[in-house]
Amino acid sequence: MPKIDLNAIAQTNATGYPPPFDAAVKGRWYRRLAPTTGLTDFTASHVVLKPGAWSSQRHWHDGEDELLVMISGEAVLIEDDGRTSMRPGDVAAWPKGGTNGHHLINESDRDCCFIVVGSGKTRNTGGGYSDIDMLFTPEGYTKKDGTPYPAKRTT
Repeated sequence: MPKIDLNAIAQTNATGYPPPFDAAVKGRWYRRLAPTTGLTDFTASHVVLKPGAWSSQRHWHDGEDELLVMISGEAVLIEDDGRTSMRPGDVAAWPKGGTNGHHLINESDRDCCFIVVGSGKTRNTGGGYSDIDMLFTPEGYTKKDGTPYPAKRTT
């Protein structure tokens, strides 16, 4: 299996979140690994959170399993049941269909890094956000009453 040259994959901090929900993830830098490596059955991202940054809004997926492996630094995993410290080597998983909203926040003064793996675009049927009035579908973001947000979702 070939080693992936992370430096050859551009980092981005792009988000499709509409304002004001985009502000918390401005310090999230990621590389999409699947497109450049030819992987098609699942998605994978190499993510760096700057101090103070969130990985996402607290969310869940209706049709997509999600697995996270902490590589370096420290972050706090926030879920419905509370807060859990995540350190190098720690692993977290969320089965599809569960509504346990989750995200990481880097509350330290150093960058942290993790890999997140998902089921892939064919299973990305949507989901929701625990703390804000927003849902997501493959087409974009809506309020919980179905009113669309003008922002275009990045995947």
